Amino acid sequence: MEVPVLRPYRSSDDAPAITEVMNAEWAHDGVAARVTVEQKLAEYAHISEGFDPQRDLTLAESDGRVVGYAVRGWYDVNDSHQRAYRVDGAVHPDWRRRGVGRRLLSQSMRLAAELADGHDTPRARSFASVSHAGQAGDEALLASAGFAPARYFFDMVRPTLDEIPQIPLPDGLEVRPASAADARAVWQADVEAFRDHWGGYDDSEESLRRFLDEPEFDPSLWVVAWDGNEIAGGVINAIYPEENRQLEQQRGWLDSVFTRRPWRRRGLARALIARSLSVLREAGMTSAVLDVDADNPTGALGLYESVGFEVAQRSTSWRKPFEAQQ
Repeated sequence: MEVPVLRPYRSSDDAPAITEVMNAEWAHDGVAARVTVEQKLAEYAHISEGFDPQRDLTLAESDGRVVGYAVRGWYDVNDSHQRAYRVDGAVHPDWRRRGVGRRLLSQSMRLAAELADGHDTPRARSFASVSHAGQAGDEALLASAGFAPARYFFDMVRPTLDEIPQIPLPDGLEVRPASAADARAVWQADVEAFRDHWGGYDDSEESLRRFLDEPEFDPSLWVVAWDGNEIAGGVINAIYPEENRQLEQQRGWLDSVFTRRPWRRRGLARALIARSLSVLREAGMTSAVLDVDADNPTGALGLYESVGFEVAQRSTSWRKPFEAQQ
């Protein structure tokens, strides 16, 4: 086998190969998630300041076969005066322990640093990456490159959709059926609600377009609470049929659970989660999953446990200050 060549992303024709590598890695490592070509195409179709596939994707190719890839991008961190430069990727299990991942990471860090040199910002800069439980090789690679764990996240699963509690909404609020006409307002409320949470979010118009163009975009599954004409909070639910087929399950995702600040600490999120479980059950699902920041200051972990969710898998967010690169 020849030594893989690193090359930039060329076009949408590369999306199937990237999808294959990502799914192969997740399957090998026991990560309970899968992605489709259509999802990758929707993601890559919208160029924003923080992510441009032509600039921010690198493929490792051997004998015409893509055996790994790296993805970059940047975002401003909400709860600190920092700008994070993402350096993630995957290597096909058949090509592990051959230095492919190290080469991809090294190139990504160099390219991210070059990009940062062109940014006029007072923010401190750092590299950012993510690993999942079971990915010991990824963790060892990041640690050897000077990264350190910064935050932990959990995938939490509700194994069944039986015995869903009946939880009333706070006084003065109502849930109305959502439609595509509500999508921008719901997305903006979601972004606003997470501005005081750890991490960052691309709130560009192109990011909104990616959200709207996702293949599984289905507002009929959302549960949104209104206070008159104001969105108080909501749950953006989704079902991923191909992921369910590959994992042999019928699982729905609570992709985002949010409450805007004026309506917090009134039991709204718990009521919306309960309604979301009923919506997913009515759609034929038999379990539900969501992602949560283990250190969320609003007590989200305890909230989800109170409605039947259990920790199923941990992921780690890694950081390395730019100064440590010098």
